[in-house]
Amino acid sequence: MRLPDEPDIPAQINIVPMIDVIFAILTFFIMSTLFLTRSEGLPVNLPKAAIAKLQAAAPITVTIDQGGKISLNREPLNLNALLERVRELMSNTSGVVVIINADENATHGQVVAVMDRLRQLEGAKLAIGTMSNASRTATQKP
Repeated sequence: MRLPDEPDIPAQINIVPMIDVIFAILTFFIMSTLFLTRSEGLPVNLPKAAIAKLQAAAPITVTIDQGGKISLNREPLNLNALLERVRELMSNTSGVVVIINADENATHGQVVAVMDRLRQLEGAKLAIGTMSNASRTATQKP
């Protein structure tokens, strides 16, 4: 019941609790998205991969064996000659995939050195050759 001498108070909406709820929801979404990101990549043991994607026929294959010796299309060469030889094989073809087949016991530094040299080529796409787990178990002898 109103008394005649009370002034009219306009209706108000208090938005402070609504702002608190919005910030709580925003914090929840920020924190939950931090846990959704995954780093996907090959396992450390490079020759094995759960999912190995077959590339189209690539004319250029660089192989690094267990001792660190480099071969280009089964032809041995040294690291200094690699860039020029791959450039000759690429000729005028753009978008050539260069597959690096590195032995699982090859040093990481040797693989990185080869990749660093091949990145200097314009239009070359690098791929690391792996063996899927299914084909490895099929080819293993008891």
